[in-house]
Amino acid sequence: MAAPRAAALGPEPGSSTQTSHRLLAYSDALLSIIATVMILPVAHTKIHPDQKLGESVQQLLLAKIAVYLMTFLIVTVAWAAHVRLFQVIEHIDDVLALLNLACMMIITFLPYTFSLMASFPGIPFGIFLFSVCAVVIGLIQAVIVAYGFYHPHLLNQQIQESENQNFYKRHILKIILRGPVLCFLAAIFSFFFIPLSYVLLGLVIVFPHLTRVITWCKNKVLGRRGEEEEHHSLETFTFYLSEPLSKERVEAFSDGVYAIVATLLILDICEDNVPDPREVEEKFHGSLLEALSEYGPNYLAYFGSFVTIGLLWFVHHSLFLYVTKATRLMGLLNILSLAFIGGLPLAYQLTSEFAEKSHNEIEAIQVSCVITFFASIFQFAIWTTALLNEEETLHPFARYGGKEHAFMFAKLALYPCVSLGAFFLTCLLSEFSTAIFHLMQIVIPFAFLALRIFVRISLTAIKSVMSLSRRKVVLLEEEEACLSPNETLS
Repeated sequence: MAAPRAAALGPEPGSSTQTSHRLLAYSDALLSIIATVMILPVAHTKIHPDQKLGESVQQLLLAKIAVYLMTFLIVTVAWAAHVRLFQVIEHIDDVLALLNLACMMIITFLPYTFSLMASFPGIPFGIFLFSVCAVVIGLIQAVIVAYGFYHPHLLNQQIQESENQNFYKRHILKIILRGPVLCFLAAIFSFFFIPLSYVLLGLVIVFPHLTRVITWCKNKVLGRRGEEEEHHSLETFTFYLSEPLSKERVEAFSDGVYAIVATLLILDICEDNVPDPREVEEKFHGSLLEALSEYGPNYLAYFGSFVTIGLLWFVHHSLFLYVTKATRLMGLLNILSLAFIGGLPLAYQLTSEFAEKSHNEIEAIQVSCVITFFASIFQFAIWTTALLNEEETLHPFARYGGKEHAFMFAKLALYPCVSLGAFFLTCLLSEFSTAIFHLMQIVIPFAFLALRIFVRISLTAIKSVMSLSRRKVVLLEEEEACLSPNETLS
């Protein structure tokens, strides 16, 4: 019996078993792209310059933007399930690789179903098709679990050595199939009561955290601790908000979102800002430079949007540079930040299409400020959450009192403060809204450089003042020590 046990603890000799690193990198890249391109049907909504943007934005928020946020978060739920799945399965073979490709193929179809949902919110087929795709994705992941447990050498070391593998199998299947069950119900109700289908899809996002909160409240009221002790060994595969996530996969997924958002901007430039050769000949007498000058505001909006995306990535990179462990709550806040990062192509479209000093441009700039504010404020929330448990989640340099703490605080607070300030300034000084917005985009890169200098000078000044005060205290103590014998003699 010893030989089979030893064989179960590692890859089978002569098999095609391999590590899952490249498969996970491919899956993270694909999932981040799919989550991000959900914004395209929203960003490419045509709004005529003579149409009031306020009414259009209200319509978008009620339909397309709301559906975009929901579908983006559902895709990230599928990504989180994929993360947990491959925490259980550490090795793959050809069959598992093909099953994962089948799962990715269905995921790549989701943007099309979202386009149907966004364009025809009152017709059930779009939401039905989206829900069916989500169900199929869950079923394929369940097949991957069954296949992995049928070949134990593919599992991670902890589960391979466990004597109760069936318990682990049931537990991970329960976690993976929660979302597909709700999507199955959403598909059924889409033909009877569409609002209930949207509610069920929303539950897919909040259900893991909702069940955890309910369990916590039940344990507090009834004083039950047995369930937590029973699942203590399974914390890696549950929804505990303090549970550590794979920091590497969080960073890989986030980098994918930032990269594809930046790429979408230049695709819009290539598609919309290349003049027609016939128009160049007839209208501009063959002068390409003169024809391109017509697109000046578009180029300015592109560079400003790219700088915003790049600097938000820089802040994200700086933050996770000092994060030693990402909890599930930090992962949730990161996903919310990425959802608004994905909305930046919409901000670019709005700020590049309208003429100066029009009511539409003021509204477009305010929408851009709101998107930037929420994308950055959730980054600040990640850092605040990490500070609450800083000994486990943050590097000592970034903790309260560390030498990088003040600079991280200033860096993370910069974009929320500037975007909020630009929003209110455009409300008060509507005539200068364009100048205010472009000034914000130009000043912020230099502000990051100035912040480092300012924080260092401030910290040096504070240390100097503190050292001087300490010297004064020491001198006073020495004077008192010298005076005390004289006072005694007198």
